[in-house]
Amino acid sequence: MPKEDYKVVIGLETHVQLISDSKLFCSCKNPVTMDVEPEPNTLVCDICLGMPGSKPVFNEKILEFALKASLALNCEIAKDMFFSRKTYFYPDMSKNYQITQYEIPIAKNGWITIKGEDGKDKKIRIRRIHIEEDPAKIVHKKDYVLVDYNRAGVPLIEIVTEPDFSSPKEARAYLQKLVQILEYLGVYDSTKKATIKSDANISIVYNGQQGERVEVKNITGAKEIERALNYEIIRQLNIFRRGGKVVRETRGWDETAGVSRSMRSKEMEEEYGYIFDPDLTRITISEKEKEKIKEKMPELPDEKKKRLIKEYGLKEKTAEAIVSDAGVADLFEKACKRVSVKNASAWMIILLKTLNYNNLTYKNSGLKDEWVIEVIESYEKGEYSDVVSEEILRKMVEEKADMQKIVEKYGFKKVERGEKIIQVVKEVIAEFEKAVNDYKAGKEESLNFLVGQVMRKMKGAADPKEVREKIKEEISKTN
Repeated sequence: MPKEDYKVVIGLETHVQLISDSKLFCSCKNPVTMDVEPEPNTLVCDICLGMPGSKPVFNEKILEFALKASLALNCEIAKDMFFSRKTYFYPDMSKNYQITQYEIPIAKNGWITIKGEDGKDKKIRIRRIHIEEDPAKIVHKKDYVLVDYNRAGVPLIEIVTEPDFSSPKEARAYLQKLVQILEYLGVYDSTKKATIKSDANISIVYNGQQGERVEVKNITGAKEIERALNYEIIRQLNIFRRGGKVVRETRGWDETAGVSRSMRSKEMEEEYGYIFDPDLTRITISEKEKEKIKEKMPELPDEKKKRLIKEYGLKEKTAEAIVSDAGVADLFEKACKRVSVKNASAWMIILLKTLNYNNLTYKNSGLKDEWVIEVIESYEKGEYSDVVSEEILRKMVEEKADMQKIVEKYGFKKVERGEKIIQVVKEVIAEFEKAVNDYKAGKEESLNFLVGQVMRKMKGAADPKEVREKIKEEISKTN
């Protein structure tokens, strides 16, 4: 059987819910920024329900958010911006059209750099960015369907790439990078209810045979995009292997089952009957406005990474990890004013691992900068061992309390030195004679075992380096 030859082509359309206080075209509260889940259909008005005679009013804050995202993604900004009506009949849009941008998006022809399959930098082109409103939420029950219009009118930006991804792994890297940039900009917040959903367009060329483009809708998150695309590649390849043809269609991603399901044949854009919205006037974006937005732009992840490497001498992977969380990156620079760069960077990595384990970001962890820096300072002074210090930090994250409260609650002991260590070392040497003899015979791992036993007896309240030296000294006396 001849070896398979196939190529995957992927493009993404990513919808980002923006964290404004109010909706896109009315003064109703934006549910994604509320701490409490509102009752269904309580955040609505004549405008977001599309009542006759109601007139939309554009939320100026969304223009600022969209411009920030467009500039961060290296896009060309439109001089004049228009809104269009995308006509379709479905219960999630009660006025039977969605306000979006079609003919003239706010931005186009941008790019973002990711690590490609070969580990080298790869430029992913951004075709367009446009502003649109979210439709209502459809709630499927066993025997009936409900509609919650609280979400109708929530502001979105849609970011559309060119088909530049050659693997699901690259698509995941892109989304991770995109989320990072948007969080730095303050237009999206993963700690709130705002979501990022992607529709993936994927086609396969199999042994010279071009398959049709398939759209997989409603994929939430970077991890899930890789999972969904891997499934879809296998599904399409199996069709080719059986001698069939991949048809152009829209499929929905079922995250629970881990499969895509056919929804309908793929629509063409002309089927939506786009027209300029007569209720919304042209918006001119001046050079002055763009410069004003540029002044508000924060230092973005790639820029920050390069600066941390240059200013602090960090390794690339360390700097990359630190800038992955904007809060941790800011904390690192504050910590460097009081502790060594070596300790500050090492403890940022420990902090990130602890936060990730607890599904937290630094912003929503409840920690304060002073609490974390105090742990690093105490470690640097040799007051607590690395094991105890890590345990203190872990408890701080879990209980959202400062170091003093954690130490008092759990009775963590400061590092013992001198005679106390020697006493415990002698006990361990007497108790584990075989390990001592193995070490004398040249088995270095036996020394690690003995160090571990001393640390266990002292409940971590010792410096492992000092323990190691004391063990060597005491064993040398027995020769």
